[in-house]
Amino acid sequence: MPPDAVTLLQELVRIPSPNPPGDTRDIAARIASIMQDGGCQVSTPAPDEKPEAVNVIATVGSGDPVVMVHAHIDTVPIAADEAGKWSTDPYAAEVRDGRLYGKGSVDDKAPLAAIMLAVLHAAQHADRLKGTLVLVAAAEEETGGQLGTRWLADNGHLPDCDFIVVGEQTHNRVAVAHKGVMRAVVRATGRSVHATNPDRGVNAITAMARAVLALEAYHQQLARRAHPVVGVPTCNVGVISGGSTANAVPDSCTVWLDRRMVPREQPEDVQAELQNVIAQVEPGEASLSVGDFLFSSWFESTLDSPLAQTFMECVRRELNADPGPVGYLPGSDAKHLLGQMRGEMIIFGPGSYEVAHAYDEYVDIAEYQSTRNILVDFVEQTLLA
Repeated sequence: MPPDAVTLLQELVRIPSPNPPGDTRDIAARIASIMQDGGCQVSTPAPDEKPEAVNVIATVGSGDPVVMVHAHIDTVPIAADEAGKWSTDPYAAEVRDGRLYGKGSVDDKAPLAAIMLAVLHAAQHADRLKGTLVLVAAAEEETGGQLGTRWLADNGHLPDCDFIVVGEQTHNRVAVAHKGVMRAVVRATGRSVHATNPDRGVNAITAMARAVLALEAYHQQLARRAHPVVGVPTCNVGVISGGSTANAVPDSCTVWLDRRMVPREQPEDVQAELQNVIAQVEPGEASLSVGDFLFSSWFESTLDSPLAQTFMECVRRELNADPGPVGYLPGSDAKHLLGQMRGEMIIFGPGSYEVAHAYDEYVDIAEYQSTRNILVDFVEQTLLA
């Protein structure tokens, strides 16, 4: 029999898997053992670059359709500013007032436990299976997924899928898109002199101030480009660094910015926009440049297929409420699974990302159990004869 839902989630929370350092060997071993004992074919691949970042892939059934359920097994670490703020041991998985508290309880171990239970249900009824169900418990999501889901996809560990469920925090509504990110660095270069006569120099901070105002105006203009479910693109100057002492004219200043992209914005277009914003700034005798672009993809899907429509109906039946679609504002590993889609992909799970990455992280138990119910119902409706 599959384990009790609350007991399983408590067990997962009680196995720390913070990233950094990203050592998932213990939790991966436990997941692999549970899934293998439940009747699944299990593998535990890990990249040579980081062998302690172990992933778990558990498969039951064969043939089409191929459905993937995905969640990540790493969590953020307990931050220094959380010390003393937790009302309980972060790894105790305490149940109180209908909530289960613990680091990783909602991000992402509640979605993980729910998909494990759905796959175990399918394995329990393997004689009725008419397709393939694949569980992916991935490492490295919290640090970008390059050595987790991206590595799994690039190295042939993942099948092409007719439907993919990526477990994240959507209050059990069906999310079909999230934003992408373009990071960039803006640099101003001037000429340093003694501050007793600053007009002899060229102040890089003053030039950068003009650039920051131009980037703010650009951010305001982006509000005209609303996407139907994820909102508007944004541009945020997050870090600024310049100068060395008050009695010298600074000869350099640097800002790091975050440009959130809505689906269908192309990275080359966004780079060109940022270059144009900086090119239009009048820096005086200083020089300005923007570069060091780093792109993380957006994700977008439809809900047109029978599999997607069945999933929506399962949500509607369990919640007696509108299933969506909605947008998911944070990023996710969905961006690394685009190449595995021959059908559609959604983001789905209990809780809110707003309580993740913080002290007293929790998941509402009733909501988590609804996640399990919806996933089991979907398996029954689509994969079990």
